[in-house]
Amino acid sequence: MTTYLEKPADVKETWHLVNAEGKTLGRLAAKVAGILRGKHRPTFTPNVDMGDHVVIVNAEKIQLTGGKMETKLYRHHTGYPGGLKTTTAEHLFRKDPTQLLTRAIEGMLPKNPLGNHMAKKLRVYVGPDHPHQAQRPEPISL
Repeated sequence: MTTYLEKPADVKETWHLVNAEGKTLGRLAAKVAGILRGKHRPTFTPNVDMGDHVVIVNAEKIQLTGGKMETKLYRHHTGYPGGLKTTTAEHLFRKDPTQLLTRAIEGMLPKNPLGNHMAKKLRVYVGPDHPHQAQRPEPISL
């Protein structure tokens, strides 16, 4: 018996709406990353972008458990000697609440051009409003 491999032309993309209010960051990010990859489909093929579009609202109401808001560190390097920059989750959350969710989800996607394409299907918004009403996203509870 041969293995069925989905072709990119056969993939039907749908839109999902996720409300992040009261959800834990890591658990929500893992579920959304799976939807962006297409792992929720029975015909999942690893080398094809089978994921759906995901719109996340109420990003400012996400929660971190324990003392992670003060102790969790985000690091990046500027490329210059001694250029390691560090910031806490609390500072990043105050600056831009959508960055916390976006970084967590994109960190769970493949680090290659296919993963970059999957990441473009993620939209995160502060507050309950979003400009994607025309696509009729289906609300899902995670």
